[in-house]
Amino acid sequence: MIILRNLILATAISAGSALLLPQNAKAFELSGAWATSVDQCTKVFTRKGRANKVDFTNFPGVYGGGFIAEADRLRGKFESCKIKLRKENGQTINLIAACANGIMLSNVQFFLKVIDDNTISRDFPGMEGMEVKYHRCQI
Repeated sequence: MIILRNLILATAISAGSALLLPQNAKAFELSGAWATSVDQCTKVFTRKGRANKVDFTNFPGVYGGGFIAEADRLRGKFESCKIKLRKENGQTINLIAACANGIMLSNVQFFLKVIDDNTISRDFPGMEGMEVKYHRCQI
């Protein structure tokens, strides 16, 4: 009898705790090519190779630049970062990434604010009013 009562209690607790979990909590989909201006996407990014993979044009910085986000990486024209930690809080994404630019390695913290599905801004803590907006490119 005690075993049956404990089993019923355990079932009720696990069912009740499932109701407390957020049902529609999902991570923002950051993957894709992001440029500082949607009008400049084709000047910053191109598709290359047999796999038709998104890559940078020869001089993307002239047109504002951007980055490519993949599952666990962020890539710029001259650097590559491996995302070590990702934390989301509402519309804010906090990333810590190990970045290499061919000369040195460093940990970089990215504070991103989701504006909509295709627009984010990067904030720079300690630099009041400093932010860069990025727009998702449909390449």
